[in-house]
Amino acid sequence: MVASIIDGKAIAAALRKSIAAEVAAMPVKPGLAVILVGDDPASHVYVNNKVKATEEVGMKSVERRLPETATAEQVAKVIDELNADTSVHGILLQLPLPKHINSDPLIQRIAPEKDVDGLTFINIGKLVAGDAAGMVPCTPQGSLRLIKSVRQDLSGLDAVVIGRSLLFGKPMAQLLLAENCTVTSAHSRTKNLAEVCRRADILVAAVGKTELVKADWVKPGAIVIDVGINRQDNGKLKGDVDYASVSQVASAITPVPGGVGPMTIACLLANTLKAAGARA
Repeated sequence: MVASIIDGKAIAAALRKSIAAEVAAMPVKPGLAVILVGDDPASHVYVNNKVKATEEVGMKSVERRLPETATAEQVAKVIDELNADTSVHGILLQLPLPKHINSDPLIQRIAPEKDVDGLTFINIGKLVAGDAAGMVPCTPQGSLRLIKSVRQDLSGLDAVVIGRSLLFGKPMAQLLLAENCTVTSAHSRTKNLAEVCRRADILVAAVGKTELVKADWVKPGAIVIDVGINRQDNGKLKGDVDYASVSQVASAITPVPGGVGPMTIACLLANTLKAAGARA
């Protein structure tokens, strides 16, 4: 068996095209604000990509950049201003923040209806409760879209998510539960991790360890979603899954790069559109 490649670039492009069509028909264009604090090079690249994608679908892009020396109080003031701005429908606080700023209370300061990252306690609670009105974190949302591009009905399937972060692992598990999967949340303390993974019809790896998942960890015919982005010394990116060997066992697999990554920004735009629709 050779796995089919789940083309995240193509699926994300189709989603962005659909969003652009909806935005074109709206009398008030959705506005997405990104707050960038400091000089982290990767964050600058991410923000520039988000701004470009926002403008390409016809949305209004707002950037608020603060210096590395900014205080938590200064960041909070910007969040308050954007919360009050009716032309802004979505607010994204780019992480990581400089080390002297605790991001947690600032994330919770974002109005839940503008929390397009889905990280406020209100939105986390709505996800757990099955309330579709909440904002779902972008990378798990994108991962589920990729899984469903292979198979629409996931009812009764065994799913294993390696990783339990609030950013990805926990919301991913909730999304799969909502699809009627039987979900195992695996992590660094899981005993016999390879054996646990071998039970999975859907295996999602999000641990940040290069090529941790080998072919003998994977059930023949499984759908494998690789969320890892690990930069090698030579500058190349590799995932958490040993793509070369696992692609000979799985039925479908995401590449790195070009799999989950493109979906994150596309789903950020989808959340902004949803936020604007809720306010219309």
